Amino acid sequence: MKNFLIYGSYGYTGQLIVELAVKEGMHPILAGRDETKLRAQAEKYNLPYRTFSLDETAKLDSALLEVDAVLHCAGPFVLTFRQMAEACIRTKRHYVDISGEIEGFEALAKMDTEAKQAGIMLLPGGGFDVVPSDCLAAHLKGRLPTATHFRLFIQGVGGGVSRGTAVSGIENMHRQGRIRRDGKIVQVPPAWQVLEQDFGRGPKKAVSIGWGDVSTAYHSTGVPNIETYFAVKSSAINLLRLTRVIGPLLYTRLARNLLQWIIRWANPHGPSPEKNRNGFNLMVGEMRDAEKIVRTKLRVPEGYRLTALTTVEIMKRILNGDPSTGSGQGYKPGFQTPSLAYGKDFIMQFEGVEREDLP
Repeated sequence: MKNFLIYGSYGYTGQLIVELAVKEGMHPILAGRDETKLRAQAEKYNLPYRTFSLDETAKLDSALLEVDAVLHCAGPFVLTFRQMAEACIRTKRHYVDISGEIEGFEALAKMDTEAKQAGIMLLPGGGFDVVPSDCLAAHLKGRLPTATHFRLFIQGVGGGVSRGTAVSGIENMHRQGRIRRDGKIVQVPPAWQVLEQDFGRGPKKAVSIGWGDVSTAYHSTGVPNIETYFAVKSSAINLLRLTRVIGPLLYTRLARNLLQWIIRWANPHGPSPEKNRNGFNLMVGEMRDAEKIVRTKLRVPEGYRLTALTTVEIMKRILNGDPSTGSGQGYKPGFQTPSLAYGKDFIMQFEGVEREDLP
């Protein structure tokens, strides 16, 4: 019987994924480092579990040999993706993660040949970052095949941030902002650019950030110039600008460890069930060439809820399908983005998703 393993299953997002998978009739194997949390979760859902760290290579490989695919949910991913991906290549098991970290995306893209030789798929960014935005980018490229520039604007409404997301953000904050220029990823200062974007209720200030699509949208569309923006309050923009000055003090290992400890102590959970149900995100994508601009708006459910929906669906497709022949089913060996693996309309199957091409 085909099955998959969820590593980091007891984290905030992992718990949402487990709950949905069980509801859908799936029986994943739970895994992670904390046996106490794993045992409690496994007993609650009547699921098997395996306890090991990613440095315990023999245990890691043994666990992967029990399944066909792994859903990697243990961040910060910049510290964990390589051990898991290399183990998947060794054991010829498919790899999917819920990361949004550019470094991991680019490193996994370089492992494309190894993955193809092993006959497996490497699919990072299987959740909110970057499934909806990646599908949006692919949709826009279809509207304007000659596009040379892509801008993505995101606004969160009524959601929140989990402890794991906050810890990952702290781990990566020294990398500052990133954009893609002429095909290459370049670093820019925090709050490098502030633009206005109308998501439907008047202009909002949006600040440049290094969102995952700086990496993945290039692999999906070939568009060489990519910028990503998030709508935030002016106070947050000012704080980002301040880090240009105090950044070197915050980016030390000691400072990051201290900030992560504070987050773990002060934010033990994540968004409430009510926020998961009622929150949503708006995205506006813009592609242009020398003569034309095309714009599309996308509305999707709250990010953590959407991550559970997309990852469970991806696991279903991997477990139920053979190598894809272009139908968007099964899997495609090698490094993939969500839209390359399952098509630009993959996001449209989920309840609460709306897409509108703008004037």
